[in-house]
Amino acid sequence: MDIFFAVTAPGLEPFTALELSRLFPDREPVPEPGGVTFRGSFADLMRANLHLRTASRVLARLGMPFLARDFDELRQKAARLPWERFLAPGQPVALRVTCHESKLYHSDAVARILTLALADRLGQPSPLVKTDEESDQPPQLIVVRLAEDRVTVSVDSSGTILHKRGYRLASAKAPLRETLAAGLLMASGWDLRSPLLDPFCGSGTIPIEAALMALGIPPGINRRFAFMDWPGYEPSVFSKQYSVVSERLGSNNKPVILASDRDAGAIEMARQNAERAGVVQVIEFSQRAVSAIEPPPGPGWVVTNPPYGQRVRGGRDLRDLYARFGDVLRAKCPAWQVAVLCSDLALLGQMRLDLDTSLALVNGGIRVMAGRGIVA
Repeated sequence: MDIFFAVTAPGLEPFTALELSRLFPDREPVPEPGGVTFRGSFADLMRANLHLRTASRVLARLGMPFLARDFDELRQKAARLPWERFLAPGQPVALRVTCHESKLYHSDAVARILTLALADRLGQPSPLVKTDEESDQPPQLIVVRLAEDRVTVSVDSSGTILHKRGYRLASAKAPLRETLAAGLLMASGWDLRSPLLDPFCGSGTIPIEAALMALGIPPGINRRFAFMDWPGYEPSVFSKQYSVVSERLGSNNKPVILASDRDAGAIEMARQNAERAGVVQVIEFSQRAVSAIEPPPGPGWVVTNPPYGQRVRGGRDLRDLYARFGDVLRAKCPAWQVAVLCSDLALLGQMRLDLDTSLALVNGGIRVMAGRGIVA
């Protein structure tokens, strides 16, 4: 079996590990800072890309790590790697190189040597190009890490970063990445059946991800992957993954998912995004202030990403908003589970709820926490 690494945003590693353990029950994924290592076949790599909701991309290890203390040694050993499994001769590549406590510390020089090694192996130079993290058609990415003179080379199998599901063409002012929304839902402990409410839905990422999870729709079902251009790719093998998905989509599990926002434009964006995602029929959208929410009877979950002043708006009124939010939850959602993404402990304190804030995450470069608890 090959070695793969599912890259994650900080804090999402345990949730990606949980996803992988569910996808491959006979294996033990190993979480580490920045992602999760797991083993599998090419078919397993395809399956991981199709199904992982919290990973940013999936890398395939290109051979085993090796020592290189000078450029000649780097070129010779890198040329022995099985590049032909993943690249065609002359195919453009982008290299992402990091160097830590190694004699070879100049990342650009390392990248140039790697392209020479690649040409040595494949018999034809591969143009070195820049890549854009958000591009819809990125070149093949090669990830190289040097740590204490040990070189690890990996090939990106995902292509466009995995949080781009393909449904969110419209965004509100401070969009939440789909991978983080999925992680927050998992962190909340939502059971996929009970009612779920997002009273600050913005462009709809949390309710859409919730609907996809509840209906069993894989996040990668409507997109291309880099592995589709690899020499060993067999479309028939990947099509089997789709056939398994189709069998599960007959589920009648359609929980009540409520999404609201005081901004009419945000609600329209959210509805359009949900329609593209194919889940608009299972989400109830409405324009309303948080004080006007109307949750269904019985316990459920509130999972939301309210404004916290760093990108949407600032001002003293945010403290009033959080205080009012806490009052509304106590009045209308007693005994409900709650998970709130926020960057400020003081704001969460205004809600006057007993929240666990130990889960640290990153949202668009901002350090945030997931406040989780039960409304009492």
